[in-house]
Amino acid sequence: MAEPTKYDRIIDEIEAVRTRNNHNWMDILRLAFRHAPDEAAGILAEIYKEDKAISDLAKKLTE
Repeated sequence: MAEPTKYDRIIDEIEAVRTRNNHNWMDILRLAFRHAPDEAAGILAEIYKEDKAISDLAKKLTE
């Protein structure tokens, strides 16, 4: 296997930060659904819609 590059190390750092941030995001999601499930569901639906738009745009980059 090749020696890790500067880019590999940066990508690894990004992955570590995203892992911590995803954990925080899930904690917020749990809290929201415990205390205001209807409002949380509406916000989550909007997030999902925007994430799908981002995914659709990213897919165009790989075509």
